[in-house]
Amino acid sequence: MLTYAMEERGNLPLYEYLYRRIRADILAGTLKAGEKLPSKRALAEHLRVSVITVENAYAQLEAEGYLLAEPRRGCFAARVERAPAARAPAPIVPEEAAKSWTLDLKTNRVDDSRFPFSAWSRLTRQVLSEEGTALLAPIPHQGLPALRRAIAEDLRDYRGMQVSPEQILVGAGAEYLYLQLAQLLGRDTVLAVEDPGYPRIRQVYEKSGVRCAPVPLDGEGLEPEALRRSGAQAVHISPSHHYPTGLVMPIRRRQELLRWAQERDGTVIEDDYDSEFRFSGRPIPPLQSIDRDGRVVYINTFSQTIAPSMRMGFMVLPPRLLARWRRELGFYACTVPATEQAVLARFLSGGQYEQHLSRMRNEYRLRRAAVLDAFRKSAFARRISITERGAGLHFLMRLTTARTDGALRARAEERGVRLGFLSEYAARPDPAYGHTLVVNYAGLEPARLPEAMALLEEIFRE
Repeated sequence: MLTYAMEERGNLPLYEYLYRRIRADILAGTLKAGEKLPSKRALAEHLRVSVITVENAYAQLEAEGYLLAEPRRGCFAARVERAPAARAPAPIVPEEAAKSWTLDLKTNRVDDSRFPFSAWSRLTRQVLSEEGTALLAPIPHQGLPALRRAIAEDLRDYRGMQVSPEQILVGAGAEYLYLQLAQLLGRDTVLAVEDPGYPRIRQVYEKSGVRCAPVPLDGEGLEPEALRRSGAQAVHISPSHHYPTGLVMPIRRRQELLRWAQERDGTVIEDDYDSEFRFSGRPIPPLQSIDRDGRVVYINTFSQTIAPSMRMGFMVLPPRLLARWRRELGFYACTVPATEQAVLARFLSGGQYEQHLSRMRNEYRLRRAAVLDAFRKSAFARRISITERGAGLHFLMRLTTARTDGALRARAEERGVRLGFLSEYAARPDPAYGHTLVVNYAGLEPARLPEAMALLEEIFRE
């Protein structure tokens, strides 16, 4: 008769404790294959538990294949492989905690103190109360129609783009959209990328099996002849405000790029990163707005304008690629929750988004001016030259120094300061990128500027 100390079950239900003990005996070979188990009533009396406890334990064992029940004969242990000897589990490397920096000029972040909590919470309550169970329904694969309409209207009113909501695909951030494009273009595609450029773009495409061809930049952006030599069928660019150089591609170069795409039967992926933050003159029109041949895929997100944690972006597909996406990738479910999409739709269509952007432009304009003034009045001012184009949340600063970028980085980290260098963004090393810092200033509050300048003076001292 099977005997188990039922009082040792701890917090487990009686049936689960019994099920675990019998399962362990079968795996250990204590109960051999084909061996008959006691009847439910007999085992219940022996262990002083209810019959239903034994029934539940036997039923679970039978469902998992450890017992075979035969009518009018009883339950028998099934044939299973004996459990291997227990081994020490492989050590789990703890997740590396994010380092806390006294001063971080590398991380590209926004000022989260300016998030429109009151408007966002009010719209969230409205959505939950007015849309109710509709939020629980399956989401269309390209995203909620209300959000796609609101995005199309915003692009028309503020970016001069005439696009249909049907062309818009909503996804969880730019990286997810890159993954979709990698599958849409196919692994045989050679994709040209800007060099220097944002490294994560190359990383995402290459991990998806797409071969990236770094193409150098000149003073107007991507070099056309180098693009032709690359053999690429597609190109990923940021023509309105390149990260990290800040270059703006002029109309002549844009037209040349579209001509290349038409001749090559290629695709241009326009990443309109940071374009909303232009502090002098009118916003630069997107390349997509002058595309007459359906060659441009337009991508943008709300990470910089609202919050990085929102993880919401969108792309506008030209008709030929939209048809292909629906045919080949339309089975993908939308990756953004319905509630967040519905709230953002109201945030856009109700005008709160443009109000928020206007406030953020004013804030960053003042902050940029204060940061640039602090650098130009610093103790190391004569050893730096700043390149900035009145746009974006970063600028370049070249430092006259005998130290390498690596030595400066290490020296800064010893003092709790994180610096980013242009050389880190280059796929192909170039001495011309040395000693040039990419300064992300959005998280640098004016009140902290004296402390920041003092730290940098100590780091830059020869």
